[in-house]
Amino acid sequence: MPNPYLPPWEYIPDGEPRVFGDRVYVYGSHDEAGSDHFCDYVLKCWSAPINNLNDWTCHGDIFHTRADRDHSSDTDWTDERCRLFAPDVVEKDGKYYLFAYIVNAKGCVAVSDRPEGPFKLIAPYKYTISDEICCNGCFIDPGVLVDDDGRVYIYCGFERSFLAEINGDNMYEVLDNTCIEHFIPVKPREEDGFTEEESFFFEAASPRKVGDTYYMIYSPKRGSRLAYATSDSPTGPFRYRGYIVDNGVDYPGGNNHGSIACINGQWYVFYHRMTNRTIMSRRGCVEKIEILPDGTIPTVEMTSLGFEGSLLPYRITPAEYACVLKNGPYVTEKNEFNRVVTNIRDGSILGYKYFDFGEDDSSKTMELSAEVIGLGCDATIHILIDGEDGEEIGTCQVGRDSGIVRAIVNKVTGRHSVFFKITTHYKELGWMAGYFEGKCLFELKSFVFMK
Repeated sequence: MPNPYLPPWEYIPDGEPRVFGDRVYVYGSHDEAGSDHFCDYVLKCWSAPINNLNDWTCHGDIFHTRADRDHSSDTDWTDERCRLFAPDVVEKDGKYYLFAYIVNAKGCVAVSDRPEGPFKLIAPYKYTISDEICCNGCFIDPGVLVDDDGRVYIYCGFERSFLAEINGDNMYEVLDNTCIEHFIPVKPREEDGFTEEESFFFEAASPRKVGDTYYMIYSPKRGSRLAYATSDSPTGPFRYRGYIVDNGVDYPGGNNHGSIACINGQWYVFYHRMTNRTIMSRRGCVEKIEILPDGTIPTVEMTSLGFEGSLLPYRITPAEYACVLKNGPYVTEKNEFNRVVTNIRDGSILGYKYFDFGEDDSSKTMELSAEVIGLGCDATIHILIDGEDGEEIGTCQVGRDSGIVRAIVNKVTGRHSVFFKITTHYKELGWMAGYFEGKCLFELKSFVFMK
């Protein structure tokens, strides 16, 4: 599946990927399209076979802090203020434990015999550490590690990190005298050459163990990034090593939360992107990554690919697959069946990475067809490959009405990114140009190349 890798009507932020058996599971909180707040009152789970990452199954709502039409609340101490954020799930001794972060209330642990749940409450966290450290029992953004020796650790925090050991016999009791603050140091090591803004722990702790190395994936002060740090011990200290992905590069950015998973021998980073011109309407995305022998993870760019190796230009591409949106445009959902790129203005840029146009043949040209929603304006789409300043292979005229617009373009072979750069003639109108400045010219629904 391309990005977003789940059905495009599904808004799953804070995705925590876990491989259990022959399936990969993603546990997340739940946003709504165009919402004015983060998350709602349920946690969700999706899964796919590790050998077919295009076949995702929805397991529905797996935990609730408020009753809905199908479920009673799983917690009796929560009210309408208590939304569910950023869960994690781990396996221990054949059972699956869900760690829930409940806003404005004590967090808790639930259990299931199956990785997809549903999960049944065990208890709120039991602890003696300072309420100041754990935010009155919220245990913000819990990430949990079951180490090879069976010991269990929880990592949490907002603008300050802390960890503690959990009693592996009940999975909800924080052991006395095990709390360690600032497992991500407040200031980076001078010899590493990083700034405090790059490395400072903000939120979204997610631990992983790779070989003998402990990784901490988290959101740093520069919140559109997913950073990582490493240690040779589960209790740190962790050394900041860099960042994996940044959801704000040439795209409307916002907070970020996710982690890494190895699926069928390939490593991926799971993260989320913003839609609907808000930071509170997020969809899950994924990119392939590499872990080098020295333990570093090279930064990867955002793409349209998801789990795909390449997109096929001769299949219809929904406009919302854009991984570059500059100078105004954004993805918005009008209903479950209809999402577009809107706010396309003079100077806007839309980018898609990457298409495989195939091998050479006898043709010299191709055709591009795009479905647009007209907004009473005239515009030109400049069609480029290999970047916003790349080779222009053709132009397409957009009129004032809705429908299909077409253009003849130069034939392309091989693997390329495709960019659309939008211009108008209104800037040539002198003093009247001000009436059109910043005006949305049209909306893009989809496009396809044809030989």
